[in-house]
Amino acid sequence: MIEAEVSEEQAQRGRAPSIRDVARLAGVSHQTVSRVLNHHHSIRPETKQRVLDVMAELQYKPNRAARALVTSRSRTIGVLSASSTQYGAASTIAAVEAAARVAGYWVTTANIEASDAASIADGLAHLAAQGIEGLVVIAPQVRVFETLSELSIDVPYVTMQAAGHEAGRTLSVDQIAGARLATRHLISLGHRNVYHLAGPQDWIEAEARMRGFLEEMSAQDVATTAPILGDWTADFGYHAGRELLTVRDFTAIFASNDQMAIGLMHAVRDAGLDIPGDVSIVGFDDIPEAAHVWPPLTTVRQDFAELGRRCVARLLGDRDPEAAQSLETITPELIVRDSTGRPAF
Repeated sequence: MIEAEVSEEQAQRGRAPSIRDVARLAGVSHQTVSRVLNHHHSIRPETKQRVLDVMAELQYKPNRAARALVTSRSRTIGVLSASSTQYGAASTIAAVEAAARVAGYWVTTANIEASDAASIADGLAHLAAQGIEGLVVIAPQVRVFETLSELSIDVPYVTMQAAGHEAGRTLSVDQIAGARLATRHLISLGHRNVYHLAGPQDWIEAEARMRGFLEEMSAQDVATTAPILGDWTADFGYHAGRELLTVRDFTAIFASNDQMAIGLMHAVRDAGLDIPGDVSIVGFDDIPEAAHVWPPLTTVRQDFAELGRRCVARLLGDRDPEAAQSLETITPELIVRDSTGRPAF
C-alpha cells in the first residue's frame, strides 16, 4: 500500500505528504505533479490519473499559497456582496461557489454592511490582497453601482441581479419577466383588484419587479393603485396586510418576495379570512419554506444554480475566449401552488 510506504517517513518528519512524496510514489517528476494540479493540457491522461490516484491515497492537499507563488495564479474568485443575508444573494453566492469548485477555483467573499464608497473600496481592497483572478458583484442597490463606476477594477468582473447596469458585464435573472408571470397568473384567474407589495426603494430587483407588475397590469388593461413600498420582511407583510384588510378593496396581492407574502398570509388568517377563497397571494424567490406554509405559496422561482454556472463561465471566458458563455438573461419560472385561486364574486 502507498499509505504504508510513506506513513513511517511522514511520522518521522511530523508533516503532511508533500508534492515530492506524490511525485516519488507516482513515478514522475514534481514538475509533472505541478502540471496536474494546474490542469496543464500537455499531461497524458494515464499519467494524470496515476498522479490523482496517489494524491487520493495520500490525502494530499496542495498548499494554495505556495502554488500561487509558483504559478502567479491564485485560482480564486472574489465575491463582493452588499446583501448576503437576503435569500437571493445567499443562494447566488452558494451557486457561484459550487460552479467555481467544478472549475477548480476557490471563492472568497467580502460582505459589506454599508453601501457607501468607503465600505465598497475596503471590500475590494480586501479581495485584491488575496490575489483574486475574477470578481462577482452581488449588490442590489443602485448606489453600489454608482460607486463601482468611479473605482478602478483591474480584474475581469461580472455583476449579478442588476439588469440595466454595467452593460456587457451583467448576468441576471429577468426580474421584470418574473413579475409579469406572477401578475398575469392572477389576472388569468379573474382578479381585477390586485395590489403590489414592493421591495425597498433603491433596490434594483424591487424596482424591476414593480415595473413588471405595472407593465402587465397595463398590457391587460387592468386598473391599478400605487404599489406599497416594503422592506422585504415578514413583519412588514403582516402589518401591511392588517392595514389593507381594513378596507378590503382587493382580491389578490403580489408580494415582491416570499417573506412579505408569508407575513400577508398571517394577516389574512388572523382576520378570519380564507386563502385563496377571500384573498389570493403570490410571492417571489421560492424560498424553501414557501412549499410548506399553509396553503403552500404560489411564487416565482429563480434558477440560482444556472446563474452561478454562467457567472463563473463568463469570468473564465475573459481569460480563455473558448470558455466564454452567452450573457442572455435567465427567465424565471412561475410555481403555482394553493395560495391562488379564482376570486369569489
